[in-house]
Amino acid sequence: MKNLPRILIVEDEPSIAELIAVNLRHNGFQPVWAEDGESAQREIDAVLPDAILLDWMLPGQSGLSLARKWRADARTRPVPILMLTARGDEPDKIAGLDAGADDYITKPFSTQEMLARIRAVLRRRAPEQVSDTVKAGHLALDAATHRVTWHDKPVKVGPTEFKLLHFLMKHPERVHSRSQLLDKVWGDHVFIEERTVDVHVKRLRESLGSAGTMIETVRGAGYRLTHDVRATQGSPA
Repeated sequence: MKNLPRILIVEDEPSIAELIAVNLRHNGFQPVWAEDGESAQREIDAVLPDAILLDWMLPGQSGLSLARKWRADARTRPVPILMLTARGDEPDKIAGLDAGADDYITKPFSTQEMLARIRAVLRRRAPEQVSDTVKAGHLALDAATHRVTWHDKPVKVGPTEFKLLHFLMKHPERVHSRSQLLDKVWGDHVFIEERTVDVHVKRLRESLGSAGTMIETVRGAGYRLTHDVRATQGSPA
C-alpha cells in the first residue's frame, strides 16, 4: 500500500464515500475517508495525501472554506483538490476554483470520469524533469527549486499557476489559445473546461502583483507573456 497514491475522501455521506473508496481501491489507489473537516485535518496532519476529493456541502466547515484553509497552508498548498459538488452552475464551479480547487466533479459522476480527473491532477502534480531557470525582465522562475522572484524578491504562486507561468515564460511574446494552454499545462485529458484557464490566469496575475501586467489578454485569441510591464492593465481574465 505504501507506493499507492493516497486519496483523502472528505464526504459526509457514507454510501457515497464507500462507493468512491471501493472504486479507488480497485484501480490502484489508497483511499482514506474523513466525514468532516476536523477528521480530514487529523488525517492530513498524520499523513499528507497525494490528492483530496472534497465535498462542497459538509457539516461544520464547508468544502470551500476547507479548500481556502489548505491552500493558505504551505504544507498542504501543493496537494491537488478536486471538489465534489451537486452544484453544476458555472458560478459555483468558478467559486470552487477561486477557493483553490484544481478541478471539480459534478454529482452524479461516472467512475471513469472520476478516475480520469484524479489521474489528471496527479500528472499535473508530478514534478517536471527540468532544472532550467527562465527570465523575463525582472521576473525569474527557477524550475528546480520551484521559486519565482520579481526584482529578486520571492513571489508565492500555486502549483498550477507555477506551471502556467513556466510555460508562458518559456514561450514569451507568443499568443496561446486556451485550448493550447490546457493541452500544454494541464495535460492530454478532455475534462477541464477552457474557463478554468481564465481562473488560473486571474489567480496568477494576482499572485504576481505589479508583474501581473506582463500577462496580456489577447481578445478572441488567448494569452501571452510580454516583457513589458505597464502601470495599468485593462484586460481582465
